[in-house]
Amino acid sequence: MLLNPMYAVWMKKIPVSCSRFRLISRKEFVLLEANIILEVSLMLFSGILFGRLAKFFKMPNVTGYLIAGLLLGPSFINIIPTEMVDGFGIISDIALGFIAFSVGSQFDLNYFKKVGIAPIVIATAEALGAVILVTVVMILFGFDTKLAIMLGAIAAATAPAQTIMVINQYRAKGPLTSMLMSVVAIDDAIALIAFGFASTLVNVMNSAVQTNIFISILSPFYEVLISFILGGIAAILMKILFRWFKKPSNQICIVIAFILMTYWGADMVHGSPLLACMALGGVLVNIYRDRIESVLKTTDAFSPPIFMVFFVISGAGFQISALPAIGLIGILYVVMRVIGKMSGAWLGGKLTHQSDSICKYLGPTLMPQAGVALGLVVVASKIVPNYADQIQVIILCSTFIYSIVGPIAAKIALVKSGEIVLPDMAVKNQKL
Repeated sequence: MLLNPMYAVWMKKIPVSCSRFRLISRKEFVLLEANIILEVSLMLFSGILFGRLAKFFKMPNVTGYLIAGLLLGPSFINIIPTEMVDGFGIISDIALGFIAFSVGSQFDLNYFKKVGIAPIVIATAEALGAVILVTVVMILFGFDTKLAIMLGAIAAATAPAQTIMVINQYRAKGPLTSMLMSVVAIDDAIALIAFGFASTLVNVMNSAVQTNIFISILSPFYEVLISFILGGIAAILMKILFRWFKKPSNQICIVIAFILMTYWGADMVHGSPLLACMALGGVLVNIYRDRIESVLKTTDAFSPPIFMVFFVISGAGFQISALPAIGLIGILYVVMRVIGKMSGAWLGGKLTHQSDSICKYLGPTLMPQAGVALGLVVVASKIVPNYADQIQVIILCSTFIYSIVGPIAAKIALVKSGEIVLPDMAVKNQKL
């Protein structure tokens, strides 16, 4: 195996005193390269195996991927150590970009013309339901108001990744699925805005922190706006390139390039990479209607290995040893957030006169939390540094719990709503 010639140049630029890096020999570099290749193959094999086992036990494949990672990670076998989990961060970013693009591609304006503002109302209700319930209950139990506000704001965020995998695996289709895809796309924007206001409130309460309140209030709106502008511009450029490159092999290269560029660009201008990639998919699906189906079909065929590695890595990153430290406040957070989202989704559905299946079963599909929430943890830790460790443990542990339970809850909800038809159900229906 030949050493990349850029490696020697790059390594010379790294200061010896740098705490995150150290100079390594060519032999160590080649060994590291070989380990990465081996571990990627192990992730794919274990993902396939545990996905099939999960299917055998009538659980979604994504639950199997997470369990595979958990077993391979530091909590058990340690084939994928913590350092390697951190090193695979780029894979996670790529997967999240594709997931956000997939969610955004469901943002067809024709659908919104038909259902009106219902997804916006429901998304606002379920997000604020989680914020209010988590905050109020924690204050009633005697926890610091500033900590309660920060955790309540983080509770608004929903991660669509696991639910999207369940929808794709079982090919769920119907009013609930359509509403779910629209709600999760809006949810992150509402979560960012809610967190911005919560941060401003806590900064005002904390007299030791000198802050410009006007800038703090505008900050989340800037983050949402710049992300949508960036995604929209990227979508227009993609459409122009698609006129000249119509072969699927060329189109998938264009899609990958623009997802990665949009993700990077949003990060550079302090926007939200996930919202920017959602905007990319949302604008593209509305300005390139004539061939968008073929583009999305090609993208869906490319993404499964990336998603599988992403979820295995996510499972490996969970620390079982951290669960006992979650305490009463963690249990309250996990339970109240779910109740808040379910009751908020039910209320939003009733206010917009949705069907009973949407009112009853949308809430359980909104359980998973990762991506945006983990990013908000970093910001919250700076605002209330005295509670930084506690917030991190609570959110990491709750993410683990939601990641295991969430896909199962989503599957049950979609089955009960009639939008997933299992093989044994289809046989029964034929007999009837």
